[in-house]
Amino acid sequence: MRYLDPKADLTFKRVFGEHPDLVMSLLNALLPLSEEEEITDIEYLACEMVPENPLRKNSIVDVRCKDKQGRQFIVEMQMIWSPEFKQRVLFNASKAYVRQIDTGEHYELLQPVYSLNLVNEVFESDLEGYYHYYKLVHVEHTEKVINGLHLIFVELPKFTPNTYAAKKMQVLWLRYLTEISQHTREVPQELMDNPQIKKAVTALEESAFTDAQLLGYEKFWDIISVEKTLYSSAERKGLKAGMEKGLKQGLEKGIKQGREEGLEQGREEGREQGLEQGLEQGARKQNIANARKFKQLGVATDIIAKATGLSIEEIEGLE
Repeated sequence: MRYLDPKADLTFKRVFGEHPDLVMSLLNALLPLSEEEEITDIEYLACEMVPENPLRKNSIVDVRCKDKQGRQFIVEMQMIWSPEFKQRVLFNASKAYVRQIDTGEHYELLQPVYSLNLVNEVFESDLEGYYHYYKLVHVEHTEKVINGLHLIFVELPKFTPNTYAAKKMQVLWLRYLTEISQHTREVPQELMDNPQIKKAVTALEESAFTDAQLLGYEKFWDIISVEKTLYSSAERKGLKAGMEKGLKQGLEKGIKQGREEGLEQGREEGREQGLEQGLEQGARKQNIANARKFKQLGVATDIIAKATGLSIEEIEGLE
């Protein structure tokens, strides 16, 4: 049996955008919900959220749905990580949150929005875990929470089922997303033993797609490959430019600092030399004045020379 990769745009939307029971299972497995908060029903919403102002940015997400309580759920599969992706996630979640009520309606009608983002690249290399949960909390007292926006990011490359003690369905869904690809010929039995995972696997069978869809599937991976190449190239260029700019700035700073330090040192040395010269000149003037007085008193020239440090010629020349 040949399968398609579940992370592709075509297959991800086929599995989770057309089967409410499967997306509900995925959300319950990966969202930070207690047993009492688990989702029991799902209604799909339009994936494109068109703003009231046509000049503002539109957003298209992979899957968007809500339950009977009014809680909204956004699910996205992100193949290429970029720093601005977090802002995009916050933008989409915030827009979904504020559009729940119209002007004049009560704020207590607002329900939480959960954004689940599956990322096929590592973006938190300094953190060990693959699961990252953001919410509005008090900085000093993190138990104090403003309920509203819940942003969850999952780094798929970091997930290994043997090293994480997670809920069983969480492990199964993450194995489904990370272990199955177009190279898969036989799906692990432990995945097929679960009815929901088996249904999701069956939806990936290549025979279930038309030739046109398969062509679109191949084009999707071509686009991803090109985007990765461009992004990697841009990163390298940015790194090179950054290094060159940093080197230039460092040299300029070093030259400036060296110049300032040299000037300061010169001023200090000049002050010291000037003081020494001043003292020497002052001492010489005083010695000359003393020698003149000694000479007027009839003190022998050789004695005056020893007392003042002046030469005999200089003393004889004094009037």
